[in-house]
Amino acid sequence: MSYTWPEVIFFLGVLILVTFLISIFTVGIFESRRSKRQADAAEELRELARRYEELARSTAETQERIAADLAELRNRTASIEQILRTVE
Repeated sequence: MSYTWPEVIFFLGVLILVTFLISIFTVGIFESRRSKRQADAAEELRELARRYEELARSTAETQERIAADLAELRNRTASIEQILRTVE
């Protein structure tokens, strides 16, 4: 079967168009996956930052509680020392 030049050019054009469309589709799929991975990574970073803030808040509250407990212990120690001085 013999093809004329216009038919060959038409088929080559169709082949190039199909190849172009397939490559655009493939690139679109890869970009979509990459965007999803980036969004997932950003979400993981937000979650990590939230957990860090929560831990920092908890640590600050614990430090404040320990400081208050230590101040109370110092007051008690001072009271005990004063009682011991008066007993001697």
